Amino acid sequence: PQAASLARPHRSGANPPMLTRDDNETLTRTDQGTPMGEVMRRYWLPALLTSELPGPDCPPVRVRILGEQLVAFRDTEGKVGLLSGFCPHRLTSLFFGRNEEGGLRCVYHGWKFDTGGNCLDMMNEPPDSDYPSKIKTTSYPVVEMGDLIWTYLGPAEKQPPHPKFEWTQVPESHRLVTKNWQECNWLQALEGGIDTAHAPILHRRITENTNRPGIGINTSLLTGEAPKLEVDRTNYGYRYAGLRDMGDNRNRIRAYHYVMPFHQFRPLQFGLQGEEPRSLIAGHVWVPMDDENCMIYNWMYNYEGEPLSDEDREQETGLGRGPDDMLPDFRTKRNKTNDWMIDREVQKYETFTGIEGINTQDQAIQESMGPIVDRSGENLANSDMAIVVARQMLLTAAKTVADGGDPPGTGDSYYNVRAIDSILPKEADWKKALEDQMYPH
Repeated sequence: PQAASLARPHRSGANPPMLTRDDNETLTRTDQGTPMGEVMRRYWLPALLTSELPGPDCPPVRVRILGEQLVAFRDTEGKVGLLSGFCPHRLTSLFFGRNEEGGLRCVYHGWKFDTGGNCLDMMNEPPDSDYPSKIKTTSYPVVEMGDLIWTYLGPAEKQPPHPKFEWTQVPESHRLVTKNWQECNWLQALEGGIDTAHAPILHRRITENTNRPGIGINTSLLTGEAPKLEVDRTNYGYRYAGLRDMGDNRNRIRAYHYVMPFHQFRPLQFGLQGEEPRSLIAGHVWVPMDDENCMIYNWMYNYEGEPLSDEDREQETGLGRGPDDMLPDFRTKRNKTNDWMIDREVQKYETFTGIEGINTQDQAIQESMGPIVDRSGENLANSDMAIVVARQMLLTAAKTVADGGDPPGTGDSYYNVRAIDSILPKEADWKKALEDQMYPH
């Protein structure tokens, strides 16, 4: 896709515009019937990890998404169903249902449903009753792709193409997907992710004499100047870049993508702790569970043909979401109930925050803002431009959907995008120089 002109929605040198409380309400509320909720329902949404339903007739799993309480199960033939979390008979929880012989059976009165929501049997009705054929519960379409089970909650006639991001299409050996529960509104989590300026501040080490996770003090992310941010709108969202002056007539360019409404691609060509070139790209999907909670799906993949190494996969531990960092419900052990286990001695001598794990540092900052931030009290700077443009695009999408139109990113133009990290001569046009790498196919 060809990028549009550079997005500069405010006069040069002025602070970016802040949100009104009404606009903040529009952006943060995603329950059914809300403007942003209707936007969200026009996209494929990650519902759970494929590994959470490991085999036919395995135990069902609770799913909360856009304020709806659902239940997911895999039937006897291996097909996945995503149903209303409550039996339509007396509204008891289907999570306690028996997953048996091609359907999920409520344990209260024995009503049984297939993956399409059709009622197959009622144990409390006569065998010859035709009542089961008249009952159907809410069922949403699903697709398994990239180690995730995705769902679509919107109008059937508006269903977009399947979410064939490049990371969902590589072999399983080349990909890692995890998730963690974050206890705050989806938008402040997303805005933390698309904020490139914070990384060398929040995530820095402050000494060479530490093995704690963080950005090394001698990497170009720290030795370069504060970034100049450029944003280019596209038909799927935008691509944006942080340009850092490295001296010696060079700029370090970290080029990201924001794909509507909640996907971010970030470059990993250079490691956080050094400058060794890599062929990895990573990113996140911030899916609203309800207005005060979101589930973050974290992915990483190798696009050069080599499987991920053990070292690559072990990065999750350094990020604070490794196997030993997680609780059974996908919350992290370091959380707001224990101040994310901040260590003031580590903060004084080893890392900028004293909080262990790069992902945990992000989570701490975003959750510490409260469940839903009132953005009318902010004071934004020019380095917040990517956040400003995302808000504008989301508000425009809400109006477009309300008027019967289609929001950006519901086609397939995002299929081939890549985030790229590079060092270029200052005179180079980064958009032209990186075009083939950012859109390789």
